[in-house]
Amino acid sequence: MSLQQTSSQTIGPYLHIGTDWMNTPNLAGEQASGERIVIEGRLFDGNANPITDGLIEIWQANAHGKYAHPEDTRDLPLETGFRGFGRVPTDAYGFFRFTTVKPGRVPGPDGKLQAPHISVAIFARGLLKQLTTRLYFPDGEGNADDPVLSMVPAERRATLVARAVAARPGVLEWNIAIQGDAGGQGETVFFSI
Repeated sequence: MSLQQTSSQTIGPYLHIGTDWMNTPNLAGEQASGERIVIEGRLFDGNANPITDGLIEIWQANAHGKYAHPEDTRDLPLETGFRGFGRVPTDAYGFFRFTTVKPGRVPGPDGKLQAPHISVAIFARGLLKQLTTRLYFPDGEGNADDPVLSMVPAERRATLVARAVAARPGVLEWNIAIQGDAGGQGETVFFSI
């Protein structure tokens, strides 16, 4: 008998089949405190074309810096209506949108506080595994001494920072470029996990 390795499969392109019931565009109900924000953007491929069948997942702490997860045993408030996890597919233009609250600072592995951030995973056709990155906030709170952001070369950090939309208070724009120079911003920084 001969055992052979099963061939690998790429992620997608049919992410919407069987996962639509898990779409969660709103992470924080009305009972959750904190600064309400909307995060919207587009997912681009290496030719600056929109990725129309991608899936974006986000994880974050609440406004107090507490994760809605049993492993976060810190004595901080966890409010009703705060999920801390969101998932949305991209649309025919590569567009995605989440409604949430700005997260509080959380301790890193060494106990040092990290800047408010949202962890992001991207799934799309052609990828052998998900891409992982972070979204930081344009107000800069804690960005200068964040241990993860500090590891990113200064000229590439802007790819991880959302942009405030002046005409729409509370709305942040953050585009994700899998490769290349989509919109002149450059390829988004991704992390290995």
